[in-house]
Amino acid sequence: MANTTFTGPVISNAGFQVSPVVLADGDITITKATHGGRINLVPDGGQNNTYTLPAPEAGVAYRFVYAGGAADATAAIIVTPGNTNFYVGGVTFLDSDNEVSSVFSDGNSNSKITLNVPAGFDITIIGKDSTNYQIFGNVTSATAPAFADQ
Repeated sequence: MANTTFTGPVISNAGFQVSPVVLADGDITITKATHGGRINLVPDGGQNNTYTLPAPEAGVAYRFVYAGGAADATAAIIVTPGNTNFYVGGVTFLDSDNEVSSVFSDGNSNSKITLNVPAGFDITIIGKDSTNYQIFGNVTSATAPAFADQ
């Protein structure tokens, strides 16, 4: 397959196909080349797994989708390179006890989100600029996700 570079708008009548990235069960350093602009399938972990994002780059997106076959007994943790690269925004928490709420970052230092014992999630994280990430999506669990400083 050949690579093509575009400098203007692109229209595809048949759609674009992008293969998902199946993440291994373990801590992973996320890269723009491998994970950016793709769906990253997060496994049912054998332990808490930490996914470390690269430095934010405006417009580069990372999408994490839970791909386990049952509710996970562990946590998926997504961190930025450090507290100076923080999250802005929040996620919708779909409590498996039939409650719905929102969980937000503090917008000035929270660089870690912990998705506790998820039954499902679909989280998108986009580089807002060279310092911050915008985060949004949803998490289904009996335990609320949590933002924190690293």
